[in-house]
Amino acid sequence: MTLFPRQWSGRPVWAEVDLDALAHNLKFLAARARPARVYAVVKANAYGHGAVAVARAALEAGAAALAVVCVDEAEELRRAGVLAPILVLGHTPLSDAARSVALRVEPAVGNLEFVEALSAAAQERGVEVPIHLEVETGFNRHGLPPDALVELAEGARRLPGIRVKALFTHFATADEEDQGFTRAQFEVLRSTSRRLPFILERHSSASAGILLAPDLSVEAVRPGIALYGYHPANAWAPTVDLRPVLSLRSRLVRLAEIASGAAVGYGRTWTARRPSRIGLVMCGYADGYRRGLGNRAEALLRGRRVPVVGRVAMDMCTVDVTDVPGASEGDVVTLLGEDGGTRIDADELAGLLGTISYEILAGIPARVPRLYLRGGKVLEVTTLCERVPKEP
Repeated sequence: MTLFPRQWSGRPVWAEVDLDALAHNLKFLAARARPARVYAVVKANAYGHGAVAVARAALEAGAAALAVVCVDEAEELRRAGVLAPILVLGHTPLSDAARSVALRVEPAVGNLEFVEALSAAAQERGVEVPIHLEVETGFNRHGLPPDALVELAEGARRLPGIRVKALFTHFATADEEDQGFTRAQFEVLRSTSRRLPFILERHSSASAGILLAPDLSVEAVRPGIALYGYHPANAWAPTVDLRPVLSLRSRLVRLAEIASGAAVGYGRTWTARRPSRIGLVMCGYADGYRRGLGNRAEALLRGRRVPVVGRVAMDMCTVDVTDVPGASEGDVVTLLGEDGGTRIDADELAGLLGTISYEILAGIPARVPRLYLRGGKVLEVTTLCERVPKEP
């Protein structure tokens, strides 16, 4: 089904976020990981989808909590009235300890000094702060080796206002066909948890772990990219029922007839081999449509693929619409998503650029309006300046 609302009259580039697809993906992942509780990962503006609306939809669909990477992201959710537990997965500086307590977040901690600062702030407010401890199992980023982690956990549990809630790790190769290293990492997590019987929750699996090794889900999971409809191991993984959530669309704002031999765009990198009709599309690399897609990618117009020609500029790009009869100014151009039964997804664009779907999605900035849909109807619109609920 084509969801794009042709009546949208705002800036002629927008992202559509299908909340029904998001709910479907979350329920699918939760069922696969059951009975683990789900931390819906909404860092990086929910992978470009819009953190506040996605957080609310994920919680409504059954997520038990949310996960972000920094305190600023948590504060955005709290300011929007989101009350659910929020895990802060990234490094939090000592200066943000009191702020973390005030925002009622669950920080991942890596040293006793930070826990002591949390404890002091918690006592001032008369609250208890749940903390998460990351054990180093082979990723070598910012977890602690098992012995050091056990020492930190024992020290933290003695501090007033502190509850050592969870032990976790992060898999390095869970998206690979050979799951041997992932299972070795899990064994380190499990052996460490035996030394800390007072910690009742463990989490290790993100999207790849849930999809490829669901038996490692334990008490909680942290789905990210799969929540947004993409498989982290798309090159070889078995098909699963995930539905892409985001579409990126624009409009033809100008059509020009050019002669054979005429060039288009910066650097004159594309030259017409025949008399051609060129459409101007108001979406560029400052809107997340990467510069490297020029002369390589295709877009969708009236359900047909059309080539993106010339260099993608900061705010616009051009497409060759010569072979689309009736193409006219105002027509919707789909740069990412489905139109007329044909789809261009983030994996396709990532493949052209030698990257991954995560980067394509997370690169769509806040200046692109988001239209949030259920049942094909727009429920809410967010722009750079405001959030506008729509009437039912």
